[in-house]
Amino acid sequence: MKKTCLCLALLLSPQAYSNELVQWWDASVTALYGTNYDLAPSDEQTTITLETAGGWKYGDWFAFQDFINFNGHNGGKDSTTYGEISTRFSAGKILGKSVGFGPVTDMSLALTLEEGEGPVETLLYGVGMDFKLPFFTYFQLNTYRRDAQNSANISDGWQLTPVFRIDIPAGRSKIVLDGFIDWVFVADEDGYEENFHFNPQIKYDLGATLFGDARKDHLLVGIEYDYWKNKYGVDGVDQSTYSIIAQYHF
Repeated sequence: MKKTCLCLALLLSPQAYSNELVQWWDASVTALYGTNYDLAPSDEQTTITLETAGGWKYGDWFAFQDFINFNGHNGGKDSTTYGEISTRFSAGKILGKSVGFGPVTDMSLALTLEEGEGPVETLLYGVGMDFKLPFFTYFQLNTYRRDAQNSANISDGWQLTPVFRIDIPAGRSKIVLDGFIDWVFVADEDGYEENFHFNPQIKYDLGATLFGDARKDHLLVGIEYDYWKNKYGVDGVDQSTYSIIAQYHF
């Protein structure tokens, strides 16, 4: 049921809402292929990711759903899914005035639900901050309390999540560097280690090169790097892998 709700959130157009409620929105599909994945039925994976992001009257949202296929020797398991739904309630938007200070432009109540196959369902809640920094198109920093939603999930603790994007002009087009870090810097359970997950993408705006400004930010190609120290909270499992990616924004 939760996967169905997440897919609906990704696929339903925000155009169904009034302009007063939804201020902007984006939806995309990304294809990734990579190798050297740890703690998976196969070290070779192909992933299709659906994403949506946007701003609304009282904050913003981001959601994604991964459909992961295990290539090669998979031990009988062919695929899995994982997704997250996030929304933030902006103090500046709700109060109708600036609440920023220094480089901080806004503060928010940040909420995220992690879901997937197995005991991974976790509710995260905390404080989000937006920053205005040189060279960054955007930079957000969310500090969460992790609250596992079943007894088999032992990932309770505290998490810091920066999210960022940098746009670099490149002739008629541009290069986009974006991504996130999930750093679980306090873990409550002895069997779950603190872990650090760094996942940047570097992409070239191929649509702008092929079709001009009318199609900029629509078709991007590039590479994703995934570094995860103590993956899934397992001590000593340090994943380092690259994937080739193609991304289309609707």
